[in-house]
Amino acid sequence: MVLLSAMGAAVLESKVEYDYYKYHPMHEITNWMAQLLKEHPDVVSIVDYGQTYEKRTISLLKIGINTGEKKKAVWMDCGIHAREWIAPAFCQYFVAQILQTYKTDPKMELMMKNLDFYVTPVLNMDGYIYSWENSSTRLWRKNRSPGPSGCDCYGTDLNRNFDANWGTIGVSFNCTRKDDFLCFLTIHSYGQLVLVPYGNPNFTASNYDELMKVGLAAAHEIWKVHGKNYTVGSSPDVLYPNSGSSRDWARLQGIPYSYTFELRDNGTFGFQLPENQIQPTCEEAYRGTFNSAVATAVNLWTILFAAGVSTLIIWM
Repeated sequence: MVLLSAMGAAVLESKVEYDYYKYHPMHEITNWMAQLLKEHPDVVSIVDYGQTYEKRTISLLKIGINTGEKKKAVWMDCGIHAREWIAPAFCQYFVAQILQTYKTDPKMELMMKNLDFYVTPVLNMDGYIYSWENSSTRLWRKNRSPGPSGCDCYGTDLNRNFDANWGTIGVSFNCTRKDDFLCFLTIHSYGQLVLVPYGNPNFTASNYDELMKVGLAAAHEIWKVHGKNYTVGSSPDVLYPNSGSSRDWARLQGIPYSYTFELRDNGTFGFQLPENQIQPTCEEAYRGTFNSAVATAVNLWTILFAAGVSTLIIWM
């Protein structure tokens, strides 16, 4: 029989690694965020920026090297639709990869000095928790707010409620940072798609050709990892028309590169993607998001910065 001292047991416990290839309930994700802050206080901070209908605090991870200078940023959110569990799994994987890579890759270290990443692992916390409660709620999509009086429809689809005129009247601009963001990535499932603005077929983004070029490059990077094909286009062209999405809202705010990534699969498992597909899905999605969308945004800023352009303006 081997007896462990209290110190020895503590050492073993501290060496237990977070499993990025399984789905985690909300409390484990929250604990993971706190642990990252403890392990990487020099590059990680937690920012509380909202509250859910059920009074839960919405938090994100801000990741970057503090240089004391104002920096450009990349936004990524996951889990705006509760049942799409692969999306929060990818957000966690993405964070782990950049935190690991910047220590060994000089290019990543330089990027962390010049760029901040804002990553929300689970945006729709109420809905996500509800989808974990039992099998009958596993496919819940929306949040948990009740409908108006006399309406039997419960919950709000958070990704249909973004206002194109957001921030134009009756608000303070002191805390809005839309001009700082170069790239806006919202992660969903399923369908294996890279969607560009806009969901309304009557509108086309002014930089549509560039958005498509970057999106196609992302799909090619994804294909190189495990041979999965991702279709690129606007939602009306490759999926269905919609309005009020965060992707469209971000582009209307002037963020140049705004994409929805619909991860695996094509419908075999749908929203209930098996855990054995988390690793390959994350590997290919990381290659697509980072090597294409993020890299292009950074290259754009580098060119503009070298030319002395301090404010990025892209007409819509």
